[in-house]
Amino acid sequence: MLRILRTRNFYILVVFDACLVCFSYVLSYLLRFEGSIPAQQLALLKSTLVFILPLKLLVFMLFSVYRGMWRYTSYSDLMNVLKGSSVSSLLIVGIVAFVYRFQGFSRSIFFMDWLLTVICIGGIRICVRIVLFDKTVRMFFDKEKWKSSKKKKRLLIVGAGSAGEKILREIQESSKSAFLPIGFLDDDTHKISRTIHGLPVLGTTEDIAKYYDRFDEIVIAVPSISSKDMRRIVELCDSTGKKYRIVPGIWELVEGKVLIDRIRKVSVADLMGREEVELDTASIEEILAGKNVLVTGAGGSIGSELVRQIYRFKPRALSLLDFSEYNIFRLENEFRQRNGGLTIQPYLVDIRDKNSLRYVFERFEPEVIFHAAAYKHVPIMEMHPWEAIRNNVAGTLNLASLAAEHNCECFVLVSTDKAVRPTNVMGATKRICEMIALCMNVRWRKRYLAVRFGNVLASSGSALPLFQEQIRRGGPVTITHPEMSRYFMSIPEAAQLVLQASSMGKGGEIFILDMGKPMKVLDVAKDLIRLSGFEPERDIPIEFIGVRPGEKLYEELITEGEGIAPTGHKKIFVLEGASCDYDQLMAEVAELISVSEGYDAHAIKAMLKKIVPEYQPQCQ
Repeated sequence: MLRILRTRNFYILVVFDACLVCFSYVLSYLLRFEGSIPAQQLALLKSTLVFILPLKLLVFMLFSVYRGMWRYTSYSDLMNVLKGSSVSSLLIVGIVAFVYRFQGFSRSIFFMDWLLTVICIGGIRICVRIVLFDKTVRMFFDKEKWKSSKKKKRLLIVGAGSAGEKILREIQESSKSAFLPIGFLDDDTHKISRTIHGLPVLGTTEDIAKYYDRFDEIVIAVPSISSKDMRRIVELCDSTGKKYRIVPGIWELVEGKVLIDRIRKVSVADLMGREEVELDTASIEEILAGKNVLVTGAGGSIGSELVRQIYRFKPRALSLLDFSEYNIFRLENEFRQRNGGLTIQPYLVDIRDKNSLRYVFERFEPEVIFHAAAYKHVPIMEMHPWEAIRNNVAGTLNLASLAAEHNCECFVLVSTDKAVRPTNVMGATKRICEMIALCMNVRWRKRYLAVRFGNVLASSGSALPLFQEQIRRGGPVTITHPEMSRYFMSIPEAAQLVLQASSMGKGGEIFILDMGKPMKVLDVAKDLIRLSGFEPERDIPIEFIGVRPGEKLYEELITEGEGIAPTGHKKIFVLEGASCDYDQLMAEVAELISVSEGYDAHAIKAMLKKIVPEYQPQCQ
């Protein structure tokens, strides 16, 4: 408030409102006495105006009436005016009743004064906003702007909900917007013929063809919708042959804002119809705020999104650890440009090098660790099992043991559904990583836990980037098997749920994220082809190339015998850690690492089978 008192505009607004307050009070008397105020009443007017004027202005200040900018007058600003006027009028009535006992006063004057004050103080603010920001008004006075509006792209908004309203409001308030909204479509028939900020709801989504000549582009503003309805809307938009885009889901908007420049093309993730993630931000902030947080594999798809999400919760410092020079440069540069005052410390380190890791721990002193670094590509790891052992197993052991040595508060392992009844080397190594984390928890009584989930759309190594490249080349799109199915979720959703799970863990748990229903990879490929503007088989052929080494047709999220239980979050389940013999596991892991140095794939798989009995390699 002191800063506001130092500004010149504040005093201009106060003087302006003082004039309006006086005008409202005098007009109340004029209306009450039909334009001719008796001498006795005129004396009362003068004597009471002396305290009414400063009282109203003081109450307006207390209700933050002068904090809002008139050009951005909103509902909350008008509510502040209403509250300030109501409270000041009640105080005035109380003072008049106490001092004058209402002798000689007409009670209707105070009601009219309250009403006129609300109309004058609130109305002038609305008029300023309309004149400055309403495009229709501005174009009426400015012929050049009227001409330029004809050059703008006519926009049809699908969805007359909060997201659609925010998009419309942003376009209306932006003088540089390239769009001219022409109306809404919404499947809620109760909204039809109603208006939002003066723009009509024209009909339902089935009426889109009816308005074909009235729009140039479409924006789909329904972030929370079932996959079935989203597919139907996309097909209707696609049938027009015109460009259509979508408002991202809230989990993609880290700041939680809907912005016109965030609107993007419809993706496969949108057709999955996954619900928005509801986070208990207080519990996440409790484990991250003011802490030194280390993220391994920070330059990867999951690691980089974890970094972005962690950034929101104001850690003391954030360490970006990766062995890719380019990934580190790209991510560090992204956060340097944010200028959030947060210490960002990049480390170019290979987790297989324990001495380099020890240097990081001694220098950075991490309190919370998110371990996302791993080799994940199944066929490549089948060809190079020794590298999977060195990176996934030995690297995790290095990190977990150093976390214990340096008294880290929490160690979170990012795991995978491929660790469940693994049929490939990658899955078996990730299962051993889970076992290492759980045994470390038993041995050192620290908070070691794992979070297990399935495929993440558009992550490095996933099928989607490959499909997109194949589509760009004109096909064919290659799929291993027509019945191949996978669990899918978006990168932001996975990262947010990992943070939520980490806030729940007491240590020794494996958290499982609700992946929804598995989807056939064939269906995902077909959706991607259609979203690229082609028709499967007709424009882009699909070719089945056979199941690759180590691949399953169906992935699982729990192993037989594991007891799954719900948590306080509907998208997160938990498996209580099984009993663990720390010394035996460490001995077997040491032997596995030693065997890997012989580059003998059969010996490595035999040792993996010894440690993970449920491992069933497809190629012995």
